[in-house]
Amino acid sequence: MLCLTAYLTLIWAVPLAMMVPSAYAADEPASPATGPEFSANLAIGAEYDSNVSVEEVDQASSQSDYALTTDLGVGVQQQLTGKTELALTYDYSRSDYREFSEVNRQTHVLGADFALDLDKIDSNLTAFYIHSRLDNEKFLELYRISPALSGFISRKWYARGAYVYSDKSIENSPERDAKTHSGEGDLYYFLRGLRTYFNLGYRYRDEDAVEDSLDYQSQGLKLRYIQRFELFSRMTKLELAWRYEDRDYSSVNQSIGEKRHDQRHRWRADYEIPVWAGGSMQFYYSYADYDSNYEPVDYIQNILGTRFIYRW
Repeated sequence: MLCLTAYLTLIWAVPLAMMVPSAYAADEPASPATGPEFSANLAIGAEYDSNVSVEEVDQASSQSDYALTTDLGVGVQQQLTGKTELALTYDYSRSDYREFSEVNRQTHVLGADFALDLDKIDSNLTAFYIHSRLDNEKFLELYRISPALSGFISRKWYARGAYVYSDKSIENSPERDAKTHSGEGDLYYFLRGLRTYFNLGYRYRDEDAVEDSLDYQSQGLKLRYIQRFELFSRMTKLELAWRYEDRDYSSVNQSIGEKRHDQRHRWRADYEIPVWAGGSMQFYYSYADYDSNYEPVDYIQNILGTRFIYRW
């Protein structure tokens, strides 16, 4: 299941990847404003989940299931001037389980990104609205806004820093409603341009929930390796990623009689190969090891899936 954490992880990673190609051409002269550019993608697939869970409310079933997945995304990008650009996006994701229909999820994500080229430095202001439903019932709403600065610090090194504010509410669990302040930093190293590069990131998060025992501060690390290479005359893409988060909760959890402490490791491998113009197959595997002194969130999860993606 693509939970809120997974969506925020994607939001943490995807805009950076989108910015890198334009930044890599930063030495080119600015082009005049043109008409809007539209894009869309559709993905249909299936996945196996070894431990069906709802991470936002600390629930894990310890049982496996299969799910059909559907993803749809549309976007429009408009260059306003030679140095400013506006992008609007909408993404829809759905997971339908064979047995656990009560956690069938639909998620809508609206996004906006305003970019300003300051010559040596690029600035961005992004905003997201996320609405998620479980079993067709309202489950979660989240607002997120983030200003960021980025730019090359040498020929092969690219850096980005951002502040993130988010406000989430969970239906039927108002004690989990929370406001979050985060700071993020990323370094990219381009070994062979966009064909081979590494991404190292750090994030500090301070979440203030309605229920004091759910307040926490966390530190996170991520390491990504992206490799594009030809296979049978097709340009394929391999991505390997590791993410780590250490959460320290501020107050005593009454059910365990002490402060809760979580350590979360996530590994993921994605491999994508084109099958025809605009169409590709993606294969992915993720392994998550959640270590905590609070038993409901102390578990291991494996997800194995594949999907067909068409982009235009």
